[in-house]
Amino acid sequence: MSSTPGIEATNSKPHIKAVLQALLVTFLWSTSWVLIKMGLQAKLPAVTFAGLRYFTAFMCLVPLVLINPAHRSAIRNMPRTTWGLLISLGLVFYTLTQGAQFVSLAYLPAATLTLLLNFSVVVVALLSGFVNKESPSMLQWGGVLLSVAGAVVYFLPLNIPAGQTFGLAVALVGVLANAGGALLGRQVNQHSGLPPIVITTISMGIGGTILLIGGATMQGFGELDAKQWLIIGWLAVVNTAFAFTLWNKTLQTLTAFEASILNNTMLPQIAILAWLFLDEPLSWKQVIGIALVGVGTLVVQARR
Repeated sequence: MSSTPGIEATNSKPHIKAVLQALLVTFLWSTSWVLIKMGLQAKLPAVTFAGLRYFTAFMCLVPLVLINPAHRSAIRNMPRTTWGLLISLGLVFYTLTQGAQFVSLAYLPAATLTLLLNFSVVVVALLSGFVNKESPSMLQWGGVLLSVAGAVVYFLPLNIPAGQTFGLAVALVGVLANAGGALLGRQVNQHSGLPPIVITTISMGIGGTILLIGGATMQGFGELDAKQWLIIGWLAVVNTAFAFTLWNKTLQTLTAFEASILNNTMLPQIAILAWLFLDEPLSWKQVIGIALVGVGTLVVQARR
């Protein structure tokens, strides 16, 4: 009898709505990879491109925070330790992770990079177990091995074009930074008591500003025409500010594991979109490798 309310809750309209909203977010995030590649192919400097996206998104989120008295009060009363964590989160999750993603996309196919970034989940699980002094379960170790097997299937026989070597090195930096950002983000969300939109806005503002200044200093702005500004605007307003806000809203209804399952749908979505719009076809071997990595990373997150 006690299981009936859970079943009803799972099939309730708010739950179905949250699932559909989360799927919309994953689709928007997946299209980001196509739009980023298009911008890079139009000679947008990678680091500046990333900085423009996240700084513009930050400017969109600032009014939503400032019009809320509770958010303003939370910011005024933040201790220095929390500011330190938010600065660290901005540097790791935006400056390093997103900067590395944009740079590596200039050298790698979208499917290759998203496959590598999925290993952030594996790194997070292993580091979390080390920090919390909890050994990964047999199920998690099975997921790790399955993910590694998928990567082996995808990349072997090893024949990396010379132009992609640098991209792979930057992507690996991005994987480690993404894992570190996930751990930092979890710590801030669990212990700061701040609303998610405040955490996102401040950390994104810090990381995006540093990206923009660094990109403008090192690479300049290139030649920004109307099409490139449209790509930047869509990425910033729709795929970042709107999508992040909607994702945080869905997390009020979905469980963490449900969110992980839905987030994992990005791996095949990006591969399909890259094939359709970027002319990046995949062999059957690579499709199998992506499937194995997707299932493996999902298993790693299935702690029970």
